[in-house]
Formats: sequence, C-alpha cells, structure tokens
Amino acid sequence: MTDEAAGITGFDALSDAAATDALLGCCVSPAWVRGVLAGRPYGSAERLYETADAVLAALPEDEIDRALAGHPRIGDRTDSAASAREQSGVAAATDTVRVALAEGNRAYEQRFGHRYLVCATGRSGAELLDLLTARLHNDPATERAVMRTELAKINRIRLRRMLGETA
Repeated sequence: MTDEAAGITGFDALSDAAATDALLGCCVSPAWVRGVLAGRPYGSAERLYETADAVLAALPEDEIDRALAGHPRIGDRTDSAASAREQSGVAAATDTVRVALAEGNRAYEQRFGHRYLVCATGRSGAELLDLLTARLHNDPATERAVMRTELAKINRIRLRRMLGETA
C-alpha cells in the first residue's frame, strides 16, 4: 500500500485485487487471504487483527504448510524485504551461530517435517538459535501449536506494517 492509502480506511477502500496483493505480502496462504478479505470493511485495525488471527486458527494443516512455504529458513538469505527485515538480528550473528542455525534447521525439519518458524523480529541470531534448540524438545503436536502462534505474530507485524503502523 502507498503512504496515502495507509491505515485501515485505506485498506478497506482498496479494490479486492489490490487488497489481495497487500495481504499476500503478509501471508501467502490463499485461504487466509480469502478469509481476511471476506471481513472487509473492518473500520478498525483491531478488528482486522482479530479476524486475521481467527482465520489463521481455523486453517487446515495443508494451508498452514502453504503459509510456511512463504517464509525462508531462519538464517537463510532471502529476496523478501519483510523476511530480511524480520531476521535482521541474524545478520550480526557469528559464523558459529549461523552454522548452528543451519544444522538446527535441518534437525528441526527432520524431526517435525516442516520448516522452523519463529517471530524473529527484534531477536538476535543467538536468541533464535536458543529458541530452536529448546523447541526441538517439543512433541510434534505441541510444536505445531507453537508454530501457529509464531505465524500469527508474524502476520500481525506484517499487517501493522501494511497499514503504515510501526511494528
């Protein structure tokens, strides 16, 4: 969205095509985008955030997997400005932390069958590695629930940025 179209009023006024594009920048799950679009007009950012959370919570696992596909591995280089901004704490990480993150990502994917997802905003590479290491001890059901919570946090940050709010 452009600066002049920022805010919930601007989002509510977008064409469906433009709103779809804006939402896909937040989460690549087509079902999530359709669910969030269906709630327009929102009138308040909080209503948008609540709806986005509810739609995400109701998504079937295959749609969650689609959403995960839109996120690079923690520590990988990315073409996504949003992901690069969110993972900026990894940029200052030591080579040792970067190697450990890559190894941890592989172990996580082998254990759980999906990408390690964490809300990386404001966290250092070492902190992200510590979280990854701790989460490797979760059982698969617990970890799936944690991953959904992290995805909701990321979506909210991206929605706030989409609306022109500081995230």
